[in-house]
Amino acid sequence: MASDGTRKQFWKRSNSKVPGSIQHVYGAQHPPFDPLLHGTLLKAAPKVPTTPVKAKRVSTFQEFESNTSDAWDAGEDDDELLAMAAESLNSAVVMETAHRVLRNHSQRQGRHRPREAAEPKQMPEPSPEPPVVLSSDLRLVKSVSESHASSPPGSASATVPLRRSPSLPSSATVALGVSDPSALSSSALSERDASRLDKFRQLLGGPNTDLEELRKLSWSGVPKPVRAVTWKLLSGYLPANVDRRPATLQRKQKEYFAFIDHYYDSRNDEVHQDTYRQIHIDIPRMSPEALVLQPKVTEIFERILFIWAIRHPASGYVQGMNDLVTPFFVVFLCEHTDDEDVDTADVSRVPEDVLRNVEADTYWCMSRLLDGIQDNYTFAQPGIQMKVKMLEELVRRIDEQVHRHLDQHEVRYLQFAFRWMNNLLMREVPLRCTIRLWDTYQSEPEGFAHFHLYVCAAFLVRWRKEILEETGFQELLLFLQNLPTAHWGDEDISLLLAEAYRLKFAFADAPNHYKK
Repeated sequence: MASDGTRKQFWKRSNSKVPGSIQHVYGAQHPPFDPLLHGTLLKAAPKVPTTPVKAKRVSTFQEFESNTSDAWDAGEDDDELLAMAAESLNSAVVMETAHRVLRNHSQRQGRHRPREAAEPKQMPEPSPEPPVVLSSDLRLVKSVSESHASSPPGSASATVPLRRSPSLPSSATVALGVSDPSALSSSALSERDASRLDKFRQLLGGPNTDLEELRKLSWSGVPKPVRAVTWKLLSGYLPANVDRRPATLQRKQKEYFAFIDHYYDSRNDEVHQDTYRQIHIDIPRMSPEALVLQPKVTEIFERILFIWAIRHPASGYVQGMNDLVTPFFVVFLCEHTDDEDVDTADVSRVPEDVLRNVEADTYWCMSRLLDGIQDNYTFAQPGIQMKVKMLEELVRRIDEQVHRHLDQHEVRYLQFAFRWMNNLLMREVPLRCTIRLWDTYQSEPEGFAHFHLYVCAAFLVRWRKEILEETGFQELLLFLQNLPTAHWGDEDISLLLAEAYRLKFAFADAPNHYKK
């Protein structure tokens, strides 16, 4: 057992980066299930990460950093699999298949707009949206999932995690009869992406956007070209009526800059200078550094956070709020740039008037998010305290072994999960993953306030193998504060969300799971 001094030391470290009613669940068709996870038991074996585990125990945070700086290399297993597959392939068959794919792709490119086309018998065209999974498909998926979950720890199936394309739902994969989505041709994936984007544009281009349909469509991710307007609609910032949107944007942007003129000069007044100083200190600590260290971005974030704090005296500014600005700002900024990497968005390429509008839109959307979770940031942060307790009780129900292991080593949920609730997992996953996560949060009823709890539970149990391998307070806390997610992408988030939805479906109507 760790001494009191050690626990206090790590409690301090765990917070160094940190400054409900139960809803009825939807039916089985909204949002779409991940069939590879649907039907499995609550204690099914989790996905085993591809990242290697530390070769030795560490006793200090400095050792941890030095030992894991290059611990997440990938691709070696893929090379071996490709080499093995190449030995058994018939070159004539390969070339004929390749020519057939190229011919079909060229024919589709000649059409005026993407539409469904007949595919070769070997490769049926996936539907733009996850198809309804029939009972026979569910039985097939369940048998595959259970066989994976029941595999012995040392077997091959237990060591190779299930993989799924971030853009192709596994339900479509089952319909195609393909076990590995990476085996699909890139042309098939791009065709599906184009069809899905077209569906978004049709929905958004109508005179009145059906917000309920937009939520259903957005649950499994929003294409980058339409993400900005979709987020503004789902957050309630823009009206559903297309004709009213320009006037609404102009009015709200003008209102925000009126706040700047009225309040921002008071940042150096004695009554507000502590708030402004804390904001000024916190912003350079944010990530990604390439974005927030740009002087214009720093000024924009300072204005947004200071104005929000002045206009919400019940909570004021609290550390953690600063992180919640970034996803909105990056999404709205990238609407006007060609940057594919959200971590390196460059504001210098955006005209000044456009940047002003991005700032105002970011303020209003962040405000609407905070309105739904404001009890997380009032005195003593009771919302976070309650959610951490709910997380503890939920994990105790879904994976008692993990819960008991943490308890035996005196690791308290508040020591690692406080930051998960305060920053909405933004410090635990890359920014690109946060944006994908927020696609779903925006489309879920009370996504940031309620569904986030189930995401955190799925996130913790995702690491059960590594957690159970750690046998000390210090090692456990270091691991939970520095989870190896640097190389996560959309597929990891999609699997996490599918598991979170499964937990919500199983527990949201059972409030006693929060009680002992």
